[in-house]
Amino acid sequence: MTAPESLPTVRLGRTDMSVTRVGFGAWAIGGAGWAFGWGAQDDAEAVEAIRAAVRSGVNWIDTAAVYGLGHSEELVARALADIPADERPYVFTKCGLVWDESDFSRPPERVGAPSSIRAEVEASLRRLRTERIDLYQLHWPPQDGTSIADAVGTLHELRAAGKIRAVGVSNLSVGQLEEAATVGGVDVLQPPFSMINRLAATDLLPYCAMRDIGVIVYSPMQSGLLSGRWSLERSQSLPEDDWRHRSPEFVRPALDRNLALVDALRPIADRNGTTVAAVAVAWTLSFDGVTAAIVGARRPDQIEAWLPAGGEVVLSGGDLDEIATAIERHGAGEGPARQSPALPGSALV
Repeated sequence: MTAPESLPTVRLGRTDMSVTRVGFGAWAIGGAGWAFGWGAQDDAEAVEAIRAAVRSGVNWIDTAAVYGLGHSEELVARALADIPADERPYVFTKCGLVWDESDFSRPPERVGAPSSIRAEVEASLRRLRTERIDLYQLHWPPQDGTSIADAVGTLHELRAAGKIRAVGVSNLSVGQLEEAATVGGVDVLQPPFSMINRLAATDLLPYCAMRDIGVIVYSPMQSGLLSGRWSLERSQSLPEDDWRHRSPEFVRPALDRNLALVDALRPIADRNGTTVAAVAVAWTLSFDGVTAAIVGARRPDQIEAWLPAGGEVVLSGGDLDEIATAIERHGAGEGPARQSPALPGSALV
């Protein structure tokens, strides 16, 4: 493998890691055969997609134990096996979603019990073929009676034991972050954030910005809807084993509204000499408090569409105003359409 290209990096919260502003998301490469799979996947293409991202300068990969029920982590390990140690990207993964080995079609359970987390980290270390995980994240708030404090406290114990480098959480509210703060807090939060799902900008982003908590947002392209390559026909042809066919955003009437928003982004992409996908990702990165964005790919060619958001594409004030207008006209959900230029990091409109 040739030496990787260089992309700008920023410090990830209070950690000692500097990360590129886009990272490789490994949910989709988990493939089919489980409750939240993305349909059939070519493993060889997935491995090459990871390697292409690293060659392009992306210096972190985000996966989870539950993605493909361990398969995504195994593919990440396979992709990185031949990369020299000093050129390998950071690897982030997650715990707290436990699946039923007798029925893979059942949604996984949200478990935060310390004994479960300890067993999960050992399994992830084996699958990833590593001795330490760079960022270990509680995937969802537990529903097994375990408190946020107990679950996050266990992550701190794993860090003290050298099993993980940094403590993270995903899908937590401000109130739950406050509870986590009672046992040492977290280094990183991973919330969903896109032009369609904007709620994180209401309170989570300002909260994290004020406390130097790193934020890596997921689904900045809303699982492909904002890629510029989606269509009604593609939604209608989604296989049964692709979780998106059950998502309201992928069917009418929401789909029509979402595709209209994409059409409004095309002139902005053309003006910047880039793709709709890159504009969608760059928009999330324009918010104070957002450190970086997780962007998925299952084939190497998909990386080319969003990679410019990692450094080349910086949206102007005029671009952001135009996007805000398009979101207000076509966008779904709640949350600010852009950050207020008057009070960055706090006041949002």
